[in-house]
Amino acid sequence: MAPFLFPGCPRRPAPAPPHGLSASLPRCHAPKLARKDDGRIPVRITDPAELDRLYGRPGAASVLKVADHLTPAYRDWLEASPFYVLATRGPQGLDCSPRGDRLGELARVADERTLLLPDRRGNNRIDSLRNILHDPQVGLIFLTPGIGEALRVNGTAEILADEALNATFAVDGKAPKVVVRVSIRSVYFQCARAVARSGLWDPATFRALGTLPTAGVMLAEASAGREGGAAYDAALAERQRQTMY
Repeated sequence: MAPFLFPGCPRRPAPAPPHGLSASLPRCHAPKLARKDDGRIPVRITDPAELDRLYGRPGAASVLKVADHLTPAYRDWLEASPFYVLATRGPQGLDCSPRGDRLGELARVADERTLLLPDRRGNNRIDSLRNILHDPQVGLIFLTPGIGEALRVNGTAEILADEALNATFAVDGKAPKVVVRVSIRSVYFQCARAVARSGLWDPATFRALGTLPTAGVMLAEASAGREGGAAYDAALAERQRQTMY
């Protein structure tokens, strides 16, 4: 895919990507726009000071809501959630993984600064676990059906393969292979604007089955027909039921 060029921008080799960005990403070869004397913001922002000029300072509540431990209210929110997204960073960059479980089985509060997260059965890619070995920093966002606010947790993680601990997380007689222990650095709630704008919990926005490509169709396309298809879809529900834990 050829990189996008602004009108009038001559073709030239792409400059080195900023630190932390993959060189394989398509880049826009626009000329760097210097800050104008009239105070206008450049089109491409590279200076945090320009962001501050655009957005201003956060309100007091946005700062004061951040705690370095689970307050009683934050603990109530976390224990009411059946779903979170786990963000990790590995050699290939960032990754986000959805995690869901029965209410009360998703995450265990060991103490006000420590979470225990069972690693339930998946596809054995174990991307998140491999990434934690590379970089222990993690971010989690917990969602609760019907509730607009979310709970955000940031900290560091380690992987525990303790059979006695794993057994305490067994469901239907099946224990996880490992438990991830998260040491909390910060925890705070996210306001409901994103959920409200999206209509996430509004049944009127729910998509009916059959209105989007199935897992079999997506897999067949991605694998150029080597996997997936109608047979994959036909067996999927029962296979997932049999391997839930």
